[in-house]
Amino acid sequence: MIEALRKNRDLTDEQFLELLTSDRWDDALKAAADEVRRSIYGDAVYLRGLIEFTNYCRNDCLYCGIRRSNRALERYRLTPEEILACCREGHALGFRTFVLQGGEDPYWTDDRVCQIVSQIREGYPDCAITLSIGEKSREAYQRFYDAGADRYLLRHETADPAHYAMLHPAEMSCENRKRCLYDLREIGFQIGAGIMVGAPFQTPAHILADIRFLQDLQPHMIGIGPFLPHKDTPFRDRKPGELQPVLRLLGILRLLFPDVLLPATTALGTLHPLGRELGLQWGANVIMPNLSPVGVREKYMLYDNKICTGEESAQCRGCMERRVTGSGYRVVMSRGDSPRMTQA
Repeated sequence: MIEALRKNRDLTDEQFLELLTSDRWDDALKAAADEVRRSIYGDAVYLRGLIEFTNYCRNDCLYCGIRRSNRALERYRLTPEEILACCREGHALGFRTFVLQGGEDPYWTDDRVCQIVSQIREGYPDCAITLSIGEKSREAYQRFYDAGADRYLLRHETADPAHYAMLHPAEMSCENRKRCLYDLREIGFQIGAGIMVGAPFQTPAHILADIRFLQDLQPHMIGIGPFLPHKDTPFRDRKPGELQPVLRLLGILRLLFPDVLLPATTALGTLHPLGRELGLQWGANVIMPNLSPVGVREKYMLYDNKICTGEESAQCRGCMERRVTGSGYRVVMSRGDSPRMTQA
């Protein structure tokens, strides 16, 4: 089955469900995923500098620690000057991609987002700018792109509308989430989608639907990680996702989308002490160390017990390099664009 997936980049629904739920294929899947990623990327692992610039959010997603109903959270916003200081420090450390991530904060209007993107683009023309700031209008996305943003990350969370409704407030819809991703792709962004593995109410059939959606969308990046509960959300008592299903899906995605940029996420490292290293061995090739000021990192808690909240940026960079090298790979600090974009 693994060779069929690798050759055809597809399986039947029944085969996918067997692969998702059985450990029978794990050894072959891991080996094939690593071989495929090395055939395209060699041993390169790209580091992206993450800047979590606001934990205000207008949304009330049931799983998220920065949901608007969380009154226990101390809110913060970085100023444009603080964001640019993060970029300055990151650039000096060798980072050539900055990822601006935040909640859907009404203060950060389209004008303000465009202004900070333009300032980063002007100051660091050799760097890629990635935004991860949620659902916007097509017009807003076009403005961000024109201002100089290159990439946009927006996890779709689940491709099944009924499951989506179980995880989100009534004013949010699976249809609009998908609309955003298709708009972003058409505008010309390198786009990233993704899911939480082990999310409440999730079944293997839901993950199959996610695979089918991703096959249609053909994103340049796919971010997956385990569901991890947060103590101040309605899902506080839900069981966290498990390690092996995440690794297994990483391997499947590497074979389905050989040139995709696939992060080994912080959530994976939070779930297991060697989670990110294992993710690399199962086909991942991106890690995003945190460039945010240390003083705000504990306030950007999407889930409990997040790692690396106390490290300075240089410490985080050095730690990641040691972990990557120890796993048999090599840190690369270039922009690391999708091969599909560089070949266009």
